Formats: sequence, structure tokens, C-alpha cells
Amino acid sequence: MRLNKLWIVLIVVFFALSAYSQEEGDKVLLLNIGNKNLREKVMTISPDNVFSAKEGKAVSFTKMITEMKDSRFIYVGESHNSMPMHDIQLEVIQALHEQDKNLSIGLEMFTVAGQEVLNKWSLGLLTEDEFIQEAEWYVTWNFNFGFYRKIFQYAKANKIPVYALNAPRPMISAVRMKGWEALSDEQKLIIPKPDLSIEEHRKLIRTIFGGAELPHQMQGPGLDMMFEGLYRAQSAWDEVMAFNAVEAAKKDGRRMVVLAGSGHLLYNLGINYRAFGRTGVPFKTVVCLEVPNEKDSVQVSRTFADYVWGLKGEERPFYPSVGLSFKVFDGLENLVIERDPIGGIVMGQDIKKGDIVLGVDGKAYTSINTLRFYLSHFTWGDEVRIRLLREAKEIEVTLKFEMTEDEDIDLK
Repeated sequence: MRLNKLWIVLIVVFFALSAYSQEEGDKVLLLNIGNKNLREKVMTISPDNVFSAKEGKAVSFTKMITEMKDSRFIYVGESHNSMPMHDIQLEVIQALHEQDKNLSIGLEMFTVAGQEVLNKWSLGLLTEDEFIQEAEWYVTWNFNFGFYRKIFQYAKANKIPVYALNAPRPMISAVRMKGWEALSDEQKLIIPKPDLSIEEHRKLIRTIFGGAELPHQMQGPGLDMMFEGLYRAQSAWDEVMAFNAVEAAKKDGRRMVVLAGSGHLLYNLGINYRAFGRTGVPFKTVVCLEVPNEKDSVQVSRTFADYVWGLKGEERPFYPSVGLSFKVFDGLENLVIERDPIGGIVMGQDIKKGDIVLGVDGKAYTSINTLRFYLSHFTWGDEVRIRLLREAKEIEVTLKFEMTEDEDIDLK
């Protein structure tokens, strides 16, 4: 979790938002919600240390893993484009697997429709390129596969079952726009009815939402309505991932490590809360927290998570986000730019909604997944040439992989 870009995943699917300020971010870190025995108690988080909420101080990694021995579910949060956080997720998975081979992994990154390809991966039936193509990774998820590569490799090498936890995004959008009742009977079998009455969770999401610098056109009388839609969507996300995690654990009898954005886990009020309500079995939550480079430490509520792992701030993500969003139209082979850039390296570039992509580095693309896969191979300092058709005129744009202010945002 980052203080300067606080869980933009909660909102960016629906809106283009700016960063939270440090002061606003602190409000989320110090909420008086969660575990009643630890409320109003704080602990000081510094980089390169694991902190126990129960003890209020740093503990060893070994002690943390030992204390997880009786937990059926272990939740490890992430900022999706933070390589250090994914390295920590792998470290936790490896330690838990050494502790108990009867382990599985649950992923926010996959919808239930992708379970078959996950099964094939865990069984060693696919190469990495085959997996990315068959899973349509760059259609279903927004972040470079490289962030997750070592986790997938470890699961494959050790034949650890990997489970899809999420629901198709259009269904979540439907809940946001019209409510769960508007889903079809078939869709309701995929997304259980979300509980919208968890007041502490509502307070958490309201605080996050309130810290966002909304564009002017999104402010005004409709702001509360906007929040209610967002809250329905967030609750539906948490509910369906909790349901699928519990069902998978029942199916194979394994402990499960759940990897999800930290916003789905904070104060043990998200996926973890809803899964516990379904099972009553013990769980633990680990949330990684970046300490800004200008600070030695930050304070958080001891209800924030069972363990908080302090990290140094990154100057930039390990992999750049391109920020291009594409659409496919019937009768047109070429891809089309879906929206004006709102983040990534394309910010400030001469690319506009409706541009037809004639070619990238001299090659035409008809598949969103294939093009985004190609773009994923480039790193900081590289350049890519994109040939576009705009209003019957051909233009060429050179995309430079350079850091922009909104690098954190990565959309399809």
C-alpha cells in the first residue's frame, strides 16, 4: 500500500482520479475501527520491518509465519504495481508452503471464467507465453505479468492449486450502476448478494473516497450517489472473492493464501471479514505499507492489519504502465483507442479517443491481448512508434517510456 497513491484500484475502474495527499492518507491509516481490543492504539511503522498489531512492535518474519500456523486463510495485500510487495507475497507463500504443503493460492486477478487455464498452469501444461495468451492476461488484468511471474513460477514448480476469486467486471459495473437486484438470476449465482450494512467498512471506504481529488465535473449534488454506487461495487467485489475463496477451500481442504489489493483487506473489514462470516475459521492479514522517502516512519492504527510490513518508497514502478486503452469494433480489423489518456507513459502524448491503430513498430495488431503483451516487454528509456489514423489522416507518434505524474494508473 502506498500513501501517495492510496488504493486507486478502488476507484480508477470507474473514474480518473488524482493522488491522495499525505494528510488525507493519514486519515485512513488511523481510523478508530476494527478490532475492539486494539482501537485507539497505534504503532510506528519503519521500513524493512514486520510489525505485529497484537504486540504493537516489530517481530521477526519467522515469528509471524509461526503465528499463522492455525490460520485457514492468510491474506497478503498489495499495490498491484509494486514489485517489493509481490516479492513479499512470494516470501510468505514459500514459508507457508514449507510449514504445510497443503496450500493453495487465491487470486483477485482472475475471474471464475479463467479457472480452467489456472488449472492447466498449476499442472505444468502451459508455457508462460501460452498461459498469457490463453488466459488473456492483458485483457482481464491491467498490470505487467512480470510483477507476478515469480509467484506463478513457484506455484507451477510445486503444483500448488491456484484459484480465480473475482467476478467479471461488467457484472460488478452493473451492481455499481443499478444494484445487485438488477442482475439476472444466472449472474446472482456468480455474485452473492453483498451486505451493505457493515458500518465500519462503509466508514473506511467513505474515508478513502473522501480523500480523492475528484475532477470538477464529478463533484456536486451527485457525489453521494456516486459514492453509493462505488460502495455497492466494492462490497460486491469483496463478497464474491470471499465466497469463491471459501468454496475453493472447502473443495480441496487446503489452507489458502489470498492475494488481493490492500483496499480489499484493510482493518480486516473486506474479503477477510466476509469470509470469516461464512466460516468462522481463523485467519491472518498482512498489509505492506510504503513509508515515504522523506520520513523515517509513519503511524498506523493497530487495527489496520494483523501484520504491517514497512517498505521504503519506490522512485518508480519496476515495470512502466503504458496507459493505453483499446477497443474492438465489429467489421474493423484494427484496434481503436478507447479513451483519452488518463495515466501511464502516454500522458501528454498526441493520442486521442477514436484513433485507429494502424501499426506498432511496423506491425498491425488485431488482438488487444497480443498488443499489450508486446508493449509489456519495454522498459524505462525505450521508445515505441505507433501509427494512427485520425480523421482520415495518418500520423505517427513516438511513445517514450518515461515517468509521468500519474504512472500508477494502468488501464486496459
